[in-house]
Amino acid sequence: MTQTKFIGLDVHKETVAVAIADATRDGEVRFYGTIPNAREAIRRLFDRLSGSGVELHFCYEAGGCGYEIYRQLRQPGASCDVIAPSMMPKKRGDRIKNDRRDAVALARSLRAGELTAIWVPDESHEAMRDLVRARRQAKGDLVAARQMLLGFLLRHGRKFPGKTNWTRLHWRWLGEQAFGSPHQQFVVGEGVRRIEKAQARCDRLDHMLQEAMEGWSPAPLVKALQALRGIGLVIAATLVTEIGDLTRFQTPRHLMGWLGLVP
Repeated sequence: MTQTKFIGLDVHKETVAVAIADATRDGEVRFYGTIPNAREAIRRLFDRLSGSGVELHFCYEAGGCGYEIYRQLRQPGASCDVIAPSMMPKKRGDRIKNDRRDAVALARSLRAGELTAIWVPDESHEAMRDLVRARRQAKGDLVAARQMLLGFLLRHGRKFPGKTNWTRLHWRWLGEQAFGSPHQQFVVGEGVRRIEKAQARCDRLDHMLQEAMEGWSPAPLVKALQALRGIGLVIAATLVTEIGDLTRFQTPRHLMGWLGLVP
C-alpha cells in the first residue's frame, strides 16, 4: 500500500523549515525541523522521507530562492509545486507568521488541495528570461543616466534648441556645453561617460539576445510576434519569456486575466 506524505517547505536564503502532513484529511501535521538551504541537506531530507511504497509531494512558495529546490526534488521523481504566495489561503485573525507556522500551513494546504501552483520554466527558458530582464534593467539604467544629465543641464539653464535629444546634433551640443566651474564641468563629463557606458551595455545585451534566439525552441513564436506592428525583438522576447507556455491558458480570456487586462 502506498503511503503519501505532503511536505511543506518554508524556504529562506540560509534555511528551510520543513513540515509533514499525513495523507488522511484529519491526519497529523507535524513540524519536522529546520535544515540548511543547501543541495546536500535537501538530498538528505529526500532520502530520509522516501522509501518503498512512499509517495512524496513537496511544495514551497515562489520567492527569491528561485527554482533550484524544485528541480532538485523533481529529478528523483518526487512531486513538487511552487506556490503563488498571493494565492495562499489565509485564515481571519491569523497574523502571527514564523517559519514553523508557514511550513505547517503549506503542508496542510497542500494536502487539502487548496494551493495554486505557478508554471515553472525549464532551465533554458529561465536563462533566456534572465537575459531579457538584464536587458530591460540596462535600458532603465540608460534612461536614468540620460534624465540625470538633462536635469542637471536644465537646472543651469542649458536647453537643447533642437527637436530630438540623443541625435548627432544633440551630442554635438552636449560637447559644446562649457561651465566656469571645473567641478560642474566634471559632472557633465561623468554624466556623458555614464550614458556611453549604459548604451554600450544595452548594445552588448541586444547582440547577445539576437544570438541567443538561434536554436531556442520558442524562437518561431518570437519571430511571429514581430510581424505585428510596433513589436520588435525585445518586446516579443519579453512577452514569450515572461508568459511562458501559452498552452497552460485554457482560453484567451484566461490569458488576459493573467496579464491583468480583464477582471
